[in-house]
Parts: sequence; C-alpha cells; structure tokens
Amino acid sequence: MKIAVASGKGGTGKTLVSTNLFNVIQKSGFAVDLIDCDAEEPNALQFIHADLISQKSVTQNIPVIDKEACTFCGKCEAYCHYNAIVVLPKLRHIQVVEDLCHDCGACEYACPAGAISWKSKTTGTIRTYAVNNGSSLIEGRIEIGVYSSVPLIKEVMKSSHHRQLAIVDAPPGTSCPFIATVSAADFMVLVTEPTPFGLNDLKLSVEILQQLDKSFGIIVNRAGLGDHRVYDFIAKNKLLLLDEIPFDPRIAKSYSEGKLITDNMPNYHKHFLQLFSRIKKHLQYDRNSYT
Repeated sequence: MKIAVASGKGGTGKTLVSTNLFNVIQKSGFAVDLIDCDAEEPNALQFIHADLISQKSVTQNIPVIDKEACTFCGKCEAYCHYNAIVVLPKLRHIQVVEDLCHDCGACEYACPAGAISWKSKTTGTIRTYAVNNGSSLIEGRIEIGVYSSVPLIKEVMKSSHHRQLAIVDAPPGTSCPFIATVSAADFMVLVTEPTPFGLNDLKLSVEILQQLDKSFGIIVNRAGLGDHRVYDFIAKNKLLLLDEIPFDPRIAKSYSEGKLITDNMPNYHKHFLQLFSRIKKHLQYDRNSYT
C-alpha cells in the first residue's frame, strides 16, 4: 500500500507531512518505507536520521548512429515522437539530441540500414537508507542535466514492493513527474494552503486525480492564514478534508533546523497519529464514496 503526499505547488508543506507521518508510523513499531520521489531536489534525508545501506544507478539507452552506414533517409527522425533525432539529408548530417530521447527504440525499428546501436547513460541514483524498527528511506536523485525524471521515479517506486506500507513524497506540481508518482499510489494526500495560489493549484491536482480515478484526501497547512476559499471549494465539491495543520511559528523554526515536529512537540506526535488513523479509515473506499 503506497500513500503518496503531493501538492500542486512547492512550499505548501508536502515534505513536512510525509516525513512526520513516516516518523510516527515507524516509531509505533511498523516497518514502513519513506520514498522520496522529488528527484530534482530530494530533501527527506535532512529530517530523518538514517544509514546508507545500498545504492544503484539508473541508466537509459541512447541511440548511437553509424554515419558510415547511415543513408540519411530520415525514417528514424520521422518515427521519433520526441524530436530527439535531427536529420539534414542534403548536408549528410544526423544528430541525436540525448536530452530528448525516451529510450523507446522506434529509431532502431525504423532504420533500414541497421545503422543504429546503443550506449548506456546514467540518469540518476537510487539510495536506500536504514531507519529504526526495520524501516527504510529510499531516495531517487536525478543527474544534473537530465531532462526528465520520470524513468527514475518509476524505478524508485518499484523499490518498495517488499513493504506492506510506504509513504511517498511526490514531486511538486502537476506535470509528468507528479503523474508518474501518483499513478503507482493507492491513496493520495494533497497538501494545500488557504491562499489564492494554493487554491489554484489544488484545483489542478484534484482535476488530474479525478481523471485518474484516484482516491484522495486534503490537508490544509498553515490554517488560519489567508481566506476561506479553499474550504469553500472543498465543501462545494464534497471532497475529503483529512486534516488542518495550524499556522505555528514553532513549526517553521523546527523545519528550518531540520527537526521533526513530531519529535520535539508531543502534541504533533499525537496529531499525526490521528491523521494516520483517518487515512487508514478511508483506504478501503474509492474516490466515488466522497466526491
């Protein structure tokens, strides 16, 4: 069972929720994984004390074109839906744009001259860290300059299949990395804030999850700031409001110091245990039960 914590925009408190939820679960004696899929800037490790136990590279195949064998017919360019091959027949020039390649193999299939071979390119690293009580932190970190984190995220999500429960820190936003993460999740926790930006991006996230037919609930972070339009949207659409985390300067101070509020503020330890109980209660229902 994978519970993904996501947000339509960065800075709403997604990592705050995922790390503290993981902390109270593993300290209750359950073996659970925390999967950091924010591959461009993973930071869960800053809050979790863990020891590195393994790491592996994630690679992608990149086409290599033999210009002596190539006839410059342009079929590889025509078959590539990602515009990763440029062919200039009159100049007898052909080039692979590696950052756009998705390793689909269409170019090799299309080439009548057999001029295409492959090389391996490292796109990221998956590191696994041991935490107390048999739990783990799994981090995906993309290589600098790699165009898309989606292949890496898919591999990171597969790394937790031996666990009965995993908390997933999803990438911010609603683009391809977000969709790659939530597609493999069983339940979504959307973290938002009571501001115009928070509401706008919450709407985008909700629309995507409804199209994907994913079960989800909403947490309003920094409750007490802004206005009530987020709550009006939740009520009007009969969405599940899982929790509110109040605006509390102590939370900001703890977070800036790399500390978990569930460790140094006992009331929040109880708060997140109650949140987990509410999530478990709704895991058996699909989205249509409350939307």
